Amino acid sequence: METMLLGSSGPNVKLIQSLLRRLGYSPGPIDGQFGNQTRSAVIGFQRDYGLTPDGIAGPETWRVMERFIVGYANYTVRPGDTIYKIAKKFYTTQNAVLTANPGIDPDRISVGQRLTVPYGLDVVYTDIDYTYEILERQIRGLRARYPFLSVGSIGKSVMGKTLFYIRIGRGANTVSYNASHHANESITTPLLMKFIENFSKAYSTGGSIRGYRTSDIWERSSIYIIPMVNPDGVDLVNYWPNYTDPAYTEAAKLNKTGLPLPRVWKANIRGVDLNLNYPAEWEKEKEDELAQGITGPAPRDYGGEAPLSEPESAAMADFTRRQGFSLTISYHTQGEVIYYTFKDLQPPESTAIAELFSRVSGYAISENPYEASYAGYKDWFIQDFREPGFTIEVGLGVNPIPPVQFPEIYNQNEEILLRGALV
Repeated sequence: METMLLGSSGPNVKLIQSLLRRLGYSPGPIDGQFGNQTRSAVIGFQRDYGLTPDGIAGPETWRVMERFIVGYANYTVRPGDTIYKIAKKFYTTQNAVLTANPGIDPDRISVGQRLTVPYGLDVVYTDIDYTYEILERQIRGLRARYPFLSVGSIGKSVMGKTLFYIRIGRGANTVSYNASHHANESITTPLLMKFIENFSKAYSTGGSIRGYRTSDIWERSSIYIIPMVNPDGVDLVNYWPNYTDPAYTEAAKLNKTGLPLPRVWKANIRGVDLNLNYPAEWEKEKEDELAQGITGPAPRDYGGEAPLSEPESAAMADFTRRQGFSLTISYHTQGEVIYYTFKDLQPPESTAIAELFSRVSGYAISENPYEASYAGYKDWFIQDFREPGFTIEVGLGVNPIPPVQFPEIYNQNEEILLRGALV
């Protein structure tokens, strides 16, 4: 992790600011600017944790912060310890400790035994910009807290980043939710990650969410969540303009719009719009591109040289074929609307499900808009599998949607995510 100090900026500064605020310090606004107030908060943190109070988030400070960011510590049992005492020490619950350590006997822990102990803090931050590195940490933290989650890979991005999936449940009804096909729509990633965290927390205590018993969903369905389809593009947008990797600097040169890159960049690192790269009337999409003068890689709207030319879209297609989902939801941003059709190939039940999703979210339902009529993941899924597929556009305003909209977005979509596994 890079060293952060006075004058630094970017998503990792936001991460520090958000963490410090959670821990009771006062870093100022979560704005990604390492100013004097953030420096003072870092000094307070360093003093409290026996670090050199220099106000610089260097390697040693990051090492201590890392435990809180991933949300757990590895603890060695000491004489006189009990699960209750350990939980109290870490400001957490006995159930959280037992969940993170399946199979232990709470009445027979022994000195020297190693335990995973969650802190009494949520892992998924919802007030910051996302990067692949932040996503990796959160997946690691959730996996440690909730070992019943299954985590795997569907493939790699152009730059070799893992395209993670997280599976909730073990039932025969398999559904899939994905986010961040588009680089500047990454607020959809914490939407799915917070759902994973909230569901897991409720399931670990035998609880319910909005009246839905999590244990019933767990036994009936398997929910496969791909939280970041386009990690290279997400990093290109969220680290802009402070790149340390020349691949990002080179890709950014494709932005000739005169607008800030985050406003316009939807594509992957090679300038291919992943949600125009699926074999669903891709040729018609290509005709539209040429009519608009789009002939090669660009920040948006270029569907590639051929369908599934990109490793990210190819991985999504391969994973979908292997799993045979009965329903998919793709999350995008702008408009608070649900799309559910493709060339009248959607099954009859799609309309009723779309109407249900509309009722629980307040979103409108619509057929595909002209500018997104072909070559999307949802389009290909409906075409090839004739199962219900949905694109849900969250948020209002200008991309990237600011984190301040997250609470409302999550509230609007949580029941969709629950019901999607039950229809």
